[in-house]
Amino acid sequence: MLDIRLIREDTQRVRQAMIDLGAMDAPVEEAIRLDARRRQILVDMEGLKAERNAGSKQIGALLRQGQTEAATQQKEAMTALGARIAGLETELKQVEADLNWAMLTIPNLPLPEVPIGKDDSENVVIRIVGEWPTFDFVPRPHWELGEGLGILDLERGVKLSGSRFYVLKGLGARLQRALIAWMLDVHTQQHGYTEVYPPVMVREACLVGTGNLPKFGDNLYRDIEDDLWLIPTAEVPVTNLYRDEILEAEQLPIKHVAYTPCFRREKMSAGKDTRGIKRGHQFDKVEMVKFVTPESSRAELDSLVTDAEAICRLLGIPYRVVQMCTGDLSFVAAIKFDLEMWAPGCDEWLEVSSCSLFTDFQARRANIRYRPEPGGRPRYVHTLNGSGLALPRVMIAVLENYQQADGSVVVPEVLRPYVGAEVIR
Repeated sequence: MLDIRLIREDTQRVRQAMIDLGAMDAPVEEAIRLDARRRQILVDMEGLKAERNAGSKQIGALLRQGQTEAATQQKEAMTALGARIAGLETELKQVEADLNWAMLTIPNLPLPEVPIGKDDSENVVIRIVGEWPTFDFVPRPHWELGEGLGILDLERGVKLSGSRFYVLKGLGARLQRALIAWMLDVHTQQHGYTEVYPPVMVREACLVGTGNLPKFGDNLYRDIEDDLWLIPTAEVPVTNLYRDEILEAEQLPIKHVAYTPCFRREKMSAGKDTRGIKRGHQFDKVEMVKFVTPESSRAELDSLVTDAEAICRLLGIPYRVVQMCTGDLSFVAAIKFDLEMWAPGCDEWLEVSSCSLFTDFQARRANIRYRPEPGGRPRYVHTLNGSGLALPRVMIAVLENYQQADGSVVVPEVLRPYVGAEVIR
């Protein structure tokens, strides 16, 4: 969340940011009002408590002077003061709860370098990398290739679980497993990340910490009986590894990578991408998460993008890097770059990674701090995350870019030791 002092002291900047983000419904004015009321209640309570303390001392003096009636009246007055204080304490609790809710629903502020734009049509393509595959035939989409090879079964996925589910079989299942293992090896052995395998069910506080709750609860799966939530991304448990902790400066940067299944209801994309495996309720993803100092965070974002790009480059698949404009930033990101692979069968760019810097927005929500020097005052860390990469879209790109005229698919060279085959026939 934002610092309430920032909203209080730089109100116009925050208001303009909400306009740029297309988040005019964000309760900024409500937060300002509640913050003012909270501070006024505290002042009033302090005054009343001081008055009660002084008045209580007078009761003893009046009794010693034999002024019983006056002492009784003073007691009644102090009782009335106590009731007023109790009323303010009750109001303070409600005001603080309302203020916290408002603060949790105000998005992060974009960095100055983020381009202003109304929606994804105004995102900026930074670079396009790689050579386009050439075909002497019309390239087919992945659902035709997968079903023809017997490695993708869409009908049985629907039979088992309904729409947006599918089954991978044989070398299709192995290809996905190979991609996951290979990506983890690249990030741990070449990029310096430490692998973790976290739970995929978390407490509500974890989703609040990363900004998924309260705003996006409708897009999440929840087990009501145990009050646990299925994660939409490994970012949630990995970020919360250090929730409510104070790290030492020498521990930073912390770089984790994790593979997990991910679960999303996809309510916000109803009717989109219903064919094939581009968008499902359950999917696999390798996720990179960083905890860094504020001074290094912008450079760490560039490094994060480079690490994600390495996977695209090593697979030999054309990709592009796109910077999100203000109107297409996520709720939590201060700046974000997407990596998109080209899928010739679908004839479209597929987002396979979003690399984001959150500044201290998540750290404030999750209370993750570090101590710049021994004995020094703790500061909030900056957090970052990026897919490294997300399946099944990488699967789609591999199948469609490496397809051959007879419907077979060549396995990218880097994956062959993991798949155990050169061609999927």
